[in-house]
Amino acid sequence: MPTIQKENKGSALALLPLLIFVLLFIGTGLLSKDFSKMPLSVAIIVAGAIALLMNRKETLSKKVDIFCKGAGHPNIILMVIIFILAGAFAGVAKEMGAVESTVNLGLSFLPANLLMVGLFVIACFISTSMGTSMGTVVALAPIGIGIAGQTDISMALAMATVIGGAMFGDNLSMISDTTIAAVRTQNTQMKDKFKVNFFIVLPGAILTAIILGIITLGNHANIGGEHPYEIIKVLPYVAVLIAALVGVNVLIVLLGGTIFAGIIGMAYGSYDLLGFLQTVAKGVMSMEDLAIVAIMIGGVVELIKYNGGIDFLLNFVTSKIKSKKGAEFGIAGLVSVADIATANNTISIVITGPLAKNIADEYHIDLRKSASILDLFSSCWQGIVPYGGQLLAAAGLASISPVSIIPYSFYPILMGICGIVAILIGYPKLQSKEKGINSKANPSLEEKSL
Repeated sequence: MPTIQKENKGSALALLPLLIFVLLFIGTGLLSKDFSKMPLSVAIIVAGAIALLMNRKETLSKKVDIFCKGAGHPNIILMVIIFILAGAFAGVAKEMGAVESTVNLGLSFLPANLLMVGLFVIACFISTSMGTSMGTVVALAPIGIGIAGQTDISMALAMATVIGGAMFGDNLSMISDTTIAAVRTQNTQMKDKFKVNFFIVLPGAILTAIILGIITLGNHANIGGEHPYEIIKVLPYVAVLIAALVGVNVLIVLLGGTIFAGIIGMAYGSYDLLGFLQTVAKGVMSMEDLAIVAIMIGGVVELIKYNGGIDFLLNFVTSKIKSKKGAEFGIAGLVSVADIATANNTISIVITGPLAKNIADEYHIDLRKSASILDLFSSCWQGIVPYGGQLLAAAGLASISPVSIIPYSFYPILMGICGIVAILIGYPKLQSKEKGINSKANPSLEEKSL
């Protein structure tokens, strides 16, 4: 069993900025009865100010240098660049009609007697292609509302189905910000994390489809109206998915996808060249808040680390860990608590990722597995917490309580169960790519950058 260095036990007080960051969400949500009221950027600025005021042994200038070092870490900056390019691609593709065509393509082949199963599968495909659960919810919730209105299917069930499919892609997509954050913090590759993650959650997706088919058995309805689509407008999503799967650099994938979608959009008159450039700018701006938060968190975490907060957490968590499986459950628990507190799976990964990497290295956990655990458990809770953006958006569109959706959140719950089972049975059995050596024998073999 790995030996944890206990010499530096760290300082619990150093975690105060992180605690304030979390309490701002919970406190504001409880007082206003709206957990979306507190902007992430404001919360992290407050946390950053508190972090700079701590540790009076150091000068303010020294602490600012430490903050900037963390904020400007290569992994953080690369993550920001990827966020920006992902926003540009999503904006350009949406503006030229890719979302509408993709949704309508699925609806055109939706079996009338398997409406919920079909809706779940479509949501899985769209979210994996788009890389955004929120975008999928906004695009498909109206369809789910329409289906519920034409059948005796519960509105809450329809919304939960959309959210479940949305979280499937948010967890797996190559251009999802959660995937980007998970692979960057764990220093592994997207395609490798995807393969490991996919085989863990696939049983949950299949069981969800079966459950949806059983509980809606006997519901028949025809979805009225025509659903025109153009295959060519779906191609940018397909191209990005395939390119990412075969291992093309993510920056090239997103830049190429943006240009490809732009060419199609200009060819079909969705926008001219100037309109294309303006759409790119809007897409970039849509990721501005997340980029700022990622940079600020990088700085705050660096100060917390300097003051001994990370050492304290590492010692606390590892003191409870007695085995490799315990270490994996420790990573799962850390990111779960962070997501429940912040209601943002990307931010929860950014916050806990560095600590998870330390635990993975210490206990020889394959970095593909640690990245999968981070993404899986954060996405699991994101699809369940009633104050998360996904449930709030769906509930708002359907005019129902977000709490009513939770009992039907089959996929997020099953995703979490699959994650727990995978840890308990040591699944999947991962082998190193080099010389067939099991990665747990030499974790450094998996430490590869994007």
